[in-house]
Formats: sequence, C-alpha cells, structure tokens
Amino acid sequence: MKIDGAGIANTILEELKVKVNNLGNKNIIPHLAVILVGNEPSSVSYVTQKEIRGESIGVKVSVKNISTNIIQTRLLETIDSLNSDRNVHGIIVQRPLPQSIDPNAISLAINPEKDVDGFHPESKFQPPIALAVLNILEKIYDFSSNADEHNFSGWLASKKIAIVGKGETGGKPIADTFGKMDIKPEIVDSKTPNSQNLTTKADIIISAVGKANTIKHDTIKSGAMLISVGLHKGEDGKLHGDYDEEKIKNVASFYTPTPGGVGPVNVAMLLKNLVKAAEISMS
Repeated sequence: MKIDGAGIANTILEELKVKVNNLGNKNIIPHLAVILVGNEPSSVSYVTQKEIRGESIGVKVSVKNISTNIIQTRLLETIDSLNSDRNVHGIIVQRPLPQSIDPNAISLAINPEKDVDGFHPESKFQPPIALAVLNILEKIYDFSSNADEHNFSGWLASKKIAIVGKGETGGKPIADTFGKMDIKPEIVDSKTPNSQNLTTKADIIISAVGKANTIKHDTIKSGAMLISVGLHKGEDGKLHGDYDEEKIKNVASFYTPTPGGVGPVNVAMLLKNLVKAAEISMS
C-alpha cells in the first residue's frame, strides 16, 4: 500500500493553521529564519517547500541567501543576530554546508529554544525528519492493527528495524531518536558486512542514502514496510527515492512514494516545531 505523505502533511498543517491563528490573536506570528548557503538545487527545492507550506498556514519564513565563500565566523555572526531577534522563533541552516564550514559548530551556535531542526544536543525539539518517519509509521500501525488499544510504541518495539545510511540529516537523527525510545535499529552502511542479511530480515526498512536502487525488491522480505528518506535526481530530471516503486510495490506491505512521501511530512513537522517554539516564547 502506498502511503499518502501529502495527505498526512495536510492534516497536520490544518491543525497548525488553527494554532497560528490563535497566536495571531495575541500578536505573535511564528517566524522561521532559514540560512541558505549557496544554491545547490535540492537545498533550494527544500527551502522553497518550507516557504510555500509556511505561507499556507500563516507563518513567516524569511530566507537569507549567503555565498558559499562565506567564512565560518561571519556565518556564526549571522546566527547570533538571529538568536538575539525576539521576532524570530525558529532558525535553520540548510544542509549540506560547504566543506569549509564545521556543521557541529553551526549546530551548537543556534539557541536551543530556536533550534527547530533538533541538531543542538540541548535542543527543545526532536528532528523533524525523525518525527516524520514516526508519524508515517504510526499511520501504518493504524492501518494494519486490529488491536482495541492503541499501542504504537509496543508495536514498534516488536519490529526488526533497519536504517540504511547514517548521514547527519537522515539516518543519524532517526537512529538517535529511536535510541531515546529504547528502540535499537540495525544501522546499515557501505561498510556493513553482509548488509543484505539485515535488510532481508527487517520488518521495517528506512533508507536514507539518496542513491538509485539502494533497496532492491529481492533484498527485502515479503510484507516489509519501506520508507525512503533518501532522494536523488534521475536521468529524467525528477526526484526519486531509494527504491524502484514499481518493483517493490508487490513485495512490500507499505511503502512511501517519491515525491509525496516523507518530504511533505518532514516540512509539516518542522513547522509544528516552529509553532511550538512560538508558543514557548510566550511563557
């Protein structure tokens, strides 16, 4: 079954629109400041989606376009000025960053109360990508479970989970979030020995590589649940996920498509963190 990520996101956004309206009645407009270093196509696309979805629910999204030649100290100064701006509730620095910039230093520079991406170790927020994956898995649980009581956490803990890829914006924050839930997924990367043995046994495969055919139909078990976080641009110029949907759809019980899968939910969860940050600023 194909998971309708856009539909899930729209439900979240409709709920957020009500909260944003309530904040507006108190003269607070949630404001997300995005720092975009360079013009890498996928990063520009991600930022554009954040602007469009943010505008649709009434929040302000401002984008600071910065040259890839910027030195780290100047970038840190820009973050510091946003930290000090009381009208800014959330700050994100779009990844990936140029090699001359230390991503850890950037993460640590953002005020934890404004770190809606969840990269700072003391952030008030869980990473949106991890929240998106959990939200999708909970919808799968709701579709597939006949239990009278809602026990998503128990269901998830009972599953064998494989996360393919451990990048800073994909696999790592998802694995870290699962770890906080006392769930220990298998982490698979290019150096993992006998990696196919892990994916063929997994009930849930979360692929965050961004490469064509990372997950093949003959390396998953029948009924597996597939979530593609990774994206790549195909020869057709369109964005694709980590598996061929036509080949896996008759093997997997549930799968996310690309586009319209994890991406829209990821943006919705980012905006949910932003609205929460605006609410926190009132206290």
